[in-house]
Amino acid sequence: MKLILQGVGASSGVARGRVKKVAGIVDTPSFKPGEVLVTRLTDPTMIVMMSRAAGIITEIGGVTSHPAIVSREFGIPCVVAARNARSVLEDGALVELNGDTGAVFLVEGV
Repeated sequence: MKLILQGVGASSGVARGRVKKVAGIVDTPSFKPGEVLVTRLTDPTMIVMMSRAAGIITEIGGVTSHPAIVSREFGIPCVVAARNARSVLEDGALVELNGDTGAVFLVEGV
């Protein structure tokens, strides 16, 4: 595994899954259970996708931001403030994220 991003751990635990970059509610039908949701920042329209996610990575936010609070409620590992996550990560890449340390590792590229 290769460390590819460093953010802030916002919800504890380790998750592994395929990256799915999302922009908003329009992406809900294509989001599959067990994928890692990657976005700029979550909002309430993304709750359905968030509940299906193995993990969540956002480019902005802090420990009291929307993705942090919702992911803790769902018990889903989350990393926030992972700058440039949408440009660094490719859809379909297998990643592992650590919600305690904020580290995101590339397990397998596309």
